[in-house]
Amino acid sequence: MLRNKRFYFIIFTAVFLLTGCGEKIEPGNVEPSTKGRVKAPVVSAQIISQPFFYESVGTVSAKIVSTISSKIMGSVREVFVREGDHVNKGDRLANIDDRQVGAMLRQAKAALAEARRAETAASSGAELAIATYTRYQALMKDASASPQEFDEIKSKYQQAQAGLAAAKQRVKQAEASLSSAAAGANDAVIVSPYDGTIRAKMIDVGDLATPGKPLFTLETTGSYIVDLLLPEQYIHAVGLGQEVTVTVSALSNKTFTGCVQEIFPAADAKSRSFLVKVRIPADKALRSGLFARVSIPIGKAGLILIPVTAVIHSGQLTGIYIVDDAQTAKFRLIRTGRTFGEFIEVLSGLKEGDRYVTAPPPNLNNGMTVEAVS
Repeated sequence: MLRNKRFYFIIFTAVFLLTGCGEKIEPGNVEPSTKGRVKAPVVSAQIISQPFFYESVGTVSAKIVSTISSKIMGSVREVFVREGDHVNKGDRLANIDDRQVGAMLRQAKAALAEARRAETAASSGAELAIATYTRYQALMKDASASPQEFDEIKSKYQQAQAGLAAAKQRVKQAEASLSSAAAGANDAVIVSPYDGTIRAKMIDVGDLATPGKPLFTLETTGSYIVDLLLPEQYIHAVGLGQEVTVTVSALSNKTFTGCVQEIFPAADAKSRSFLVKVRIPADKALRSGLFARVSIPIGKAGLILIPVTAVIHSGQLTGIYIVDDAQTAKFRLIRTGRTFGEFIEVLSGLKEGDRYVTAPPPNLNNGMTVEAVS
């Protein structure tokens, strides 16, 4: 009796399995379950040539950044600016103690005055020597002076001319020293070389300023660039003047159309990347040091793009409605990739020529007949 029950159970199970496997489901499609008719827009999938972008990260910086230092040594007497202050060309930034340069200026003035007095005396002596030499030339013609006397007068004349030339040279040297001392006196006042913003202040009153020691960092305002590193395999895809898209996260992902301004000719030996500078339009909200993303077109690729509205999300499943030759809707699973505005890339589950519903109506279900509308 038990053996007969087991036999009938095996037969029943086999019949059930054979019956269940009678209908085949096409790969990627869900078995039809609902009948009916709906109207929906239907198009054929196409391969579209789409630009391919490499996204690099960069840093926003001012177009011109200058380090201002002192040309003379001295104690800082006054500081007129602080970080963030806007300055115009010629505005005073700091004063350096000018007592030492003042003393040098006075000394140069005194040396020039002495040189000019010596030049005046030498000029008078030269005039007398010229007059005497001219007179003795006439006496030699009349044989009224001996050759020895004439030679002595000629020697004094030549010495007077040489002394005058030396005096004039000392005047020129004194004038140059005075100009240098005057320039040094002017260098005691640190001024802004152009309109900009004080980015950093490295001194305070009482600090010792020395030639070459940084005092301020000044940057231009209204003109910014983005510094980025581009891997060596993509360097061939960029060129000077090329337009790129720059996105600044701190400004609510605001985008700018940038222009490649500079490409360094040599790659960094460690990262194998090239430094690229991208100029971006002026914007009052931009600040140096902000993080930026730069999208650089590096080629094109054939992609299947479909409208985002065509994609159906059901739990963790993603799919679209395919329309077959019998105008029947079939839900097919797909795998999506990148988003391009209102379109999304299909990586698998859809091939060129497949017809699909671009905007499925809410009442569309698997197995319904679709009447295509424009």
